[in-house]
Amino acid sequence: MSDTRLTRYSHGAGCACKLGPAELAQVLRSVHGHPATEHPDLLIGLSVADDSGVYALGDGRALVQTVDIFTPVVDEPHDYGRIAAANALSDIYAMGGNPLTALTFLAWPRDELPFQVAGEVLRGGLDVMAQAGCTVVGGHSVDAPEPMFGYSVTGLVDASSAVAISGACSGDILILTKPLGIGIVTTAIKRGFCPPDLASTAIEQMAALNSISGAALIPGNAHAATDVTGFGLLGHLREMCEASGVAATIDSGRVPVLDGVRDLLAQGAWAGGSKRNLESVGDFVEARDVDIRVLADAQTSGGLLVALDPSDVDGYLAAVPGAVTIGEVSEGRGIRVLS
Repeated sequence: MSDTRLTRYSHGAGCACKLGPAELAQVLRSVHGHPATEHPDLLIGLSVADDSGVYALGDGRALVQTVDIFTPVVDEPHDYGRIAAANALSDIYAMGGNPLTALTFLAWPRDELPFQVAGEVLRGGLDVMAQAGCTVVGGHSVDAPEPMFGYSVTGLVDASSAVAISGACSGDILILTKPLGIGIVTTAIKRGFCPPDLASTAIEQMAALNSISGAALIPGNAHAATDVTGFGLLGHLREMCEASGVAATIDSGRVPVLDGVRDLLAQGAWAGGSKRNLESVGDFVEARDVDIRVLADAQTSGGLLVALDPSDVDGYLAAVPGAVTIGEVSEGRGIRVLS
């Protein structure tokens, strides 16, 4: 199994394989307003580009539900499973919720890869689910041309406290809890020229749960939050701005980036999904004399992007190791990137 390079069997890497924001908007346009997407107890659904659906149970609690599946982002099966689990759980944490149960999805090319390798992928996922205190109750598997793996996760949150993407207010401070550059690293891994130390650092970051960042949202009075994944920082910040009716300014010099990522970018480690991200925000972002490719880089299992009142920032930063302030929210429309 140590000789199996899983990324050889996929057309892309991790969340970079997602449909782009513009493509997804075209798909969802055809189902807008469908009766199956509406219910009096549905607090957050398809009408807002949020991380999870939130459905009130009527007793003060609400279900938080999400699903995340992607192709191999790294070569080692156990690490692939760990990362897929952490990525799926992140959507629950981004709403301030606690994960409860999960269902597994596995697509596997039966004639190309041994089932023992698939077992290692599942074991990696279970290890992280156990760490999160989330019970895996079943799942589904299919034969497919390339591997895909992930989970549907259900959690619980106080119905009145769920943190949506749509609550950012003018004057809020923006916080990011993990460095960027994952998509660049995983592209270099797939192409065979990523330094081992950088690959190892990125793998551990992707497998790290956003549980602490999520647990601090509600006590920290977060106005809005989302996890930074396939659409990149700029794409997910755009969703937050549009859902909240605000604008934002980002200080690019304050945005944390994994050491060595810019060298890989200079060598051409730039994913197709990240290119689509950059194109999709072109009419929304003002950036003069700033290379914003890293800000559009498609992340897998990235950190949380949080909007907080200035008075609550110090408390959140103290509670979440590695979190940094990267900008602020203002009135208007669009994202301005400062050098």
